[in-house]
Formats: sequence, structure tokens, C-alpha cells
Amino acid sequence: MLRRTALATSALLIGALLLTSCTASSSGPAPSGEADPDATLTVRLSLEPSNLDIRHTSGAALEQALIDNVYQGLVTRDGDQDNEIVPALATAWNVSPDGLTYTFTLRQGVTFHDGSALTADDVVTSLQTAKDDATIQNSADLANVASISSPDASTVVLTLAKPNIDFLFGLTGRAGLIFKNGDTTAFQTAENGTGPFRVQTWNTGQSLTLARYDGYWGDKAGVAQVVLDYIPDQSAATNAAVSGDVDVALEIDPELQSQIEGTGNFTIESGLTTDKGILAFNNQRAPLTDQRVREALRLAVDHNALAETLITAQPLNGPIPPLDPGYEDLTGSVSYNPDRARELLAEAGADNLSLTLTIPNVYPGTLATFLVSSYADVGVKLQVKQVDFSTWLTDVYTNHDYDLSFVRHVEARDFGNWADPTYYFGFDNTEVQNLYAQSLATTDAQQSSDLLAEAARIVDDQDAADWLFLSAPRAAVGTHVSNFPKNSLNVRLPLADVTVSSE
Repeated sequence: MLRRTALATSALLIGALLLTSCTASSSGPAPSGEADPDATLTVRLSLEPSNLDIRHTSGAALEQALIDNVYQGLVTRDGDQDNEIVPALATAWNVSPDGLTYTFTLRQGVTFHDGSALTADDVVTSLQTAKDDATIQNSADLANVASISSPDASTVVLTLAKPNIDFLFGLTGRAGLIFKNGDTTAFQTAENGTGPFRVQTWNTGQSLTLARYDGYWGDKAGVAQVVLDYIPDQSAATNAAVSGDVDVALEIDPELQSQIEGTGNFTIESGLTTDKGILAFNNQRAPLTDQRVREALRLAVDHNALAETLITAQPLNGPIPPLDPGYEDLTGSVSYNPDRARELLAEAGADNLSLTLTIPNVYPGTLATFLVSSYADVGVKLQVKQVDFSTWLTDVYTNHDYDLSFVRHVEARDFGNWADPTYYFGFDNTEVQNLYAQSLATTDAQQSSDLLAEAARIVDDQDAADWLFLSAPRAAVGTHVSNFPKNSLNVRLPLADVTVSSE
């Protein structure tokens, strides 16, 4: 995660975008047998975590596998209900009228996977450690916490230094996860969470197997085992689905989709994500300091044609995706118009402009090729500089040494990057910063959303970047599988409710 923004780097995902936001693009027969509580669910994923230490290791693969399945916080979010905040280890919470005090009622009968009972001290210590230890992922989400206390065994109180309407959402992330106080588990290779599954085995480079935790406080998981089968190669993943080696295949290649559909054993489903394909403009480097140049670059790109080129893609048209507060459909704010782009470049004295696009080499060349052609049509020469991701982090993210750059930002509610002039976008607008601060300070959710929408319109009007697409990868779900989640599967994959029917 980078300033609450996870940057997706898998080349596999870019080819699995979706043109519409429907939840099923093809259908098969409904499960006919009874749910088998002893079944194993095998799910194909593409990105494997480097280790299991979710507190100290970055990367969306860890959150995808472990949050809600193995580890839990006081609250979590329901991706299939617009990321609504829902109870987890807390059964209820109350927010004071001034938005400063959050009082949580702890769930009773919760145990860690080693059998130890969850206590209020575990909760207080976990959150205090996450706040104080900057090496813990998303520690900054708790920076505004002034105090954490437990007045009794069933209550935890968090007091903020100033109101922040996004605070509860922050608790659904890594900083909000609860661990046993004084735990000596070797977290890089093992776990001790409170979730419906425990880690049974990890076959590094191949699969991660989760087993139902029979001591779970809630409804027991619908399957006895989950095998997360890491298959990065798309052809191999397709073969695994066709041969019946997996029950679900995430992030399938649309060009190979027909092979999976041809078995008659899968439905092809899709959902919304917050995975934004952003073409960043360096707002602090000439000539991109000139809004006419930025607008011209956006006008030069036919976003609908780009979606077709990527096989499946959904244009985004602004900085906030549909699952986030403040979303507004900004379609039409900038429409493909190469003639107007040439006029603006001429007005800005940038007739023979040359720019460099810095892009991590994990992304396929289709996108860069499309941009090179689009810009050439309006007289802009685009040089493509492919780098490894670590170099991108140093050159672009840290040193801001770039003209244009493309990466995918997958995290939810990351609009604050546009209100931070030190972020690598380099966008500095006082009105946006004030509106964003107001959106956090209010305790009224609708008012906060309205303020964000107003700020987003300014960012869009100022052509701070070009939002090329919103990703919604396709999943092949076996017809014998029920209750498989749909939205934001690239960052969260809650599997407790999934069932597999007997044949």
C-alpha cells in the first residue's frame, strides 16, 4: 500500500476488464445437489503473497487471501453491498455527536485459532501497536487516534484528535486487524487469527490451503477446505478450469473465455472494483503545468476505443469509482476530439511536444501502443520507458521524476491523494484540499459525499490526470458453487458463505 493506495502490478488483470458492470455475462444451470459441508473449494488466483505476515508485508494478495477468512477487525466491509461497514469482532458501535468518540461493544465467545479467548486487552494492544509502529501496514490510518481504552471487558473506546468520517472504513483494513497480545506465532509462515478459516498448509509457489475453524464464533464455513491455487499463466489457468481442477477461476483471459464456457460447467461473472487505471500527469513539470496541454492529452485519447482494444474495459471518466462515496458519472466532461487537442497544443506553444511515459514492465504493451498512436495523431511524440516496479517506486512514486506514468490504483477511498500536493501526482489545489478536509470532518455521510463529489469535479475540470478505465475482472464460477462474492475480488475474497454442491 502506498498512502492508502495499493498499486496493482499484475499483467494478468489488465486483460480482464469488463465493458459493463453487470454481475453475470453468461449463465449456466443452477447448482442441483445439496451443499456438501465436507467439500473442498479450489480457487485459481494469479498473485501469490511473498509471506503470510499481513501486518508487515505489502501487496493485495495478502488481503485477498487472509482478511475476513483468517484475520478480522472490529468491523469489516461488504463489497457486494457498496462496501457497507458491517460488524465483525464488534457487535455494535456508537459514534458521539461530535464525531470524536467511537465506542465498540465486543463480541462474546470469540477465540483465536490456538483456542485462546479474545479479550478487550487484545483489541486495545493490537490497535495501539498498529498506531505506534510505523512498520505496520496502514499504520497512518490510526494516526488521528488520541486514545484507546477499555472501560470494561466488553467495551473498547477510541477517541480521535479530530473528526474523520472515514475512520471506520480505515478500521476495515490492516491497521484494524486484531491479534492476540504477546503472540509468539511466526507470522511469516503461520497465523493465529479469529476468522472462519485457519491456514492449514502453504505450498510456496503453488497453493495456500485454508481449513474450516470449528471453534469459529459465527456460522461455520460452508466448505471444509479452500485451496487457493496460484496459477499466473492464463493458458494454464484456462486448462485447469476446463479439466475441472479448479471450481472457480478469477481474472480469466477474455480471449480464452470461450474454452471455459464450452464446458457448460461455469458461469462467467463480473463485478465492480475500485481498481483505477490512471495515466498520471506530472502537474509540477512543464509543459504539464499548463492545463491546456493536460486537456489536449485527454482529448487525444478515444476512451471507448481503448476499452475495445483492451478487449473489455469500463471507462471511468473521473477520480472516484462507483463503489466510493462522492462518485458522480462524469461521462462527457472530456470527449474524444483530436482537432480540439491540436488547437490547445498550438495555443500552449506545444506543437512539437515530446513526452516520456514511464510504465512498469508488468503491464502488457497494448496500452502504451495505443497511447503512442493516439498522441502521434495530434503531434505529440511519446517515448515509452518500461521499468521494473521497484524502479518505478523510486523514480516516479518517490522522486517524482517523470512526465507521464501509468499504474493501477486498486485501493478504495483514496481520493485524498488528489488533496495531497506531495503525492506523486503533484496536483496542488487549495479548494480541493479544503473540500476534502471538510468531507472528513463532517459527521453527515451525505454531506461528506457531496463535498467529495464537488472536489472530484474540480480535479476533473483541471485535467489533473487521465482516468483511462475501471477494472472489473471476469471470474469463471462453477455451476456447483453458490454464494461466491462478486465485487472487489482483487483485494477481498470472503469465502465463509460459499458452498459447493454434491454431484
